[in-house]
Amino acid sequence: MRIVILAPPGVQSLDIVGPAEVFWEAARRLGDMTKYDIQIMSTGAPSVAGTGQLRFVADRTIFDRDQEIDTLLVAGDPSFHAIDPQVIAWLRRRVPTVRRFGSICTGVFLLGAAGLLDGKRVTTHWECAPKFSKDFPNIELDADAIYIRDGSLITAAGVTAGIDLALALVEEDYGRDVALIVARYMVMFMKRPGGQSQFSAHLVGQMSETTLIQRAQDYILANLAGSLLIDSVASKVGMSTRNFGRVFRQELGITPIEFITAARTDAARRLLEDTNQPLQRIATVCGFGDVHAMRRAFAKTIGVSPNEYRTRFQPAASWSKVRTSVKVGSEHDARA
Repeated sequence: MRIVILAPPGVQSLDIVGPAEVFWEAARRLGDMTKYDIQIMSTGAPSVAGTGQLRFVADRTIFDRDQEIDTLLVAGDPSFHAIDPQVIAWLRRRVPTVRRFGSICTGVFLLGAAGLLDGKRVTTHWECAPKFSKDFPNIELDADAIYIRDGSLITAAGVTAGIDLALALVEEDYGRDVALIVARYMVMFMKRPGGQSQFSAHLVGQMSETTLIQRAQDYILANLAGSLLIDSVASKVGMSTRNFGRVFRQELGITPIEFITAARTDAARRLLEDTNQPLQRIATVCGFGDVHAMRRAFAKTIGVSPNEYRTRFQPAASWSKVRTSVKVGSEHDARA
């Protein structure tokens, strides 16, 4: 089965290496390296510069004679280089001939420019979602998904999400057991819980450039354990409550309450990852008041409970506590 990864100039290196490792490991575990024939396709020169100062020697270029392709994946370019019309023409010609196709990270922009996403639901890296929605307003985008399957199309969020995408394809091709073995060997989840909001520095993308609103944000972040009533925060920066709410939403695209909830959830997430503090203590210091309120916030913004988040994302020390309660071979066992 031939897997071709199209690599534009400046490609995100892990968009190539991550999926390739998954497919290679699956073939190795199956005892037949011909199960997956992994090839890198360049858009021009035989050598492709990637991120991390890596350089890839392509197996083929889009100008070579066509060969059969089972699965075509388009890797992303974090620098948003200009879209090459020759690449678009190649995609329009080749995609109809493959069994399935997809993208990783900003590779979805090339598929969109080629008109191959009409009527489809897609995802991309959370940081690139606003640009994609602006460039392709008629394409349905789910900016929180890790990956999305829509018919023969599969799109993934940025960077490591290409590994999730490849695991899903291995499961489709050779079954759950093989995909699980690969996931456990690579020390990763078979299926991640929740969406990109767990992994993105979402507050960084929501910082205002307006001085008063930025001061309000700084105050909120420094006083998460307090009551943080909106009229009180507005007063701290010398604004009326009504004007504060209007300007805040205009600058950030969210309400002050939504920002406060996101900030508290982000602080609680870090404490769950880095400490063994009781849930009630974390809820208190992060301003939720009680565990029930924190649980509701996690369910809404992350999609998992605080307990489940801690179990899955706290580093090594926690795994020893979880090990005895996880059945070996279950989909939740992410350890080798």
